[in-house]
Amino acid sequence: MQTLTLNNGVEMPALGLGVFQTPPDETQAAVKAALELGYRHIDTAAAYGNEREVGQAIRDSGVPRDDIFVETKIWISDHGYDETLHGFDKSAAKLGVDQIDLLILHQALPSEFDKTLAAYRALEKLLADGKVRAIGVSNFMVDHLTTLLDATSVVPAVNQLEIHPYFQQREVLDFDDTHGILNQAWSPIGGITFYPGYGEDRRSVLQDPAVTAIAETHGKSPAQVLLRWGLQQGRSVIPKSTRRERIAENIDVFDFELTADELTALDALETGRRGGPEPENVTLAAFGRAIPEA
Repeated sequence: MQTLTLNNGVEMPALGLGVFQTPPDETQAAVKAALELGYRHIDTAAAYGNEREVGQAIRDSGVPRDDIFVETKIWISDHGYDETLHGFDKSAAKLGVDQIDLLILHQALPSEFDKTLAAYRALEKLLADGKVRAIGVSNFMVDHLTTLLDATSVVPAVNQLEIHPYFQQREVLDFDDTHGILNQAWSPIGGITFYPGYGEDRRSVLQDPAVTAIAETHGKSPAQVLLRWGLQQGRSVIPKSTRRERIAENIDVFDFELTADELTALDALETGRRGGPEPENVTLAAFGRAIPEA
């Protein structure tokens, strides 16, 4: 497994299993399969409602806790200093861990950014106290990051973003690179582009002729090509699947390399169309939800 070094020296496996929209009753089996297949990085979130099952699978796996990189996220309903400290307590208890490897803010709250800044200061406190090993953000745009960097002391280790060939967010990627923030791709194989909520004209990146042609050249699947595209550009990728054969396929991406021309061809697929929520439209009224106690 390739690893990436975060800006505070912490080593993180470059590829992990994501459990977004994985029902709790399927999460434990998916994480168990991933750990059996060699994954050592699991990405979850308070808002996913499956942290408890992730923790149980880790305990049942027989893999030493220190060998597994656990990442989770604070939802906007728990933004605020004391609220975020309590959000850590809830997540740690559900996961059954004393220390979380990477704790990030799931979204910015642009209309109440003071709460987001307070939440990040709580992350800084948790980092200073050794309760987390690294801190970061998710779905933060350049203006959010600029304000955050001006108002806080610790540069985020990670910014987790929607990144796939159809939506690449190059302005944010370049800003992060300049400031030593690692880009981490959610939906790295473009799954968001063929979810029902994407719209009537949704289309799968996996079926794009440019992607399938490259896959055929290497004897790999389209998903493996897309994951390799992200990894070769220095990003972390966290593909989601509940099927053991797909989980195995997604980790089998370290035995080939894309050429410069192939990377360029994939870069050229940009559509500019976001699949996830528009970050500026995230409000407590529209997206707030209570995160249950442990």
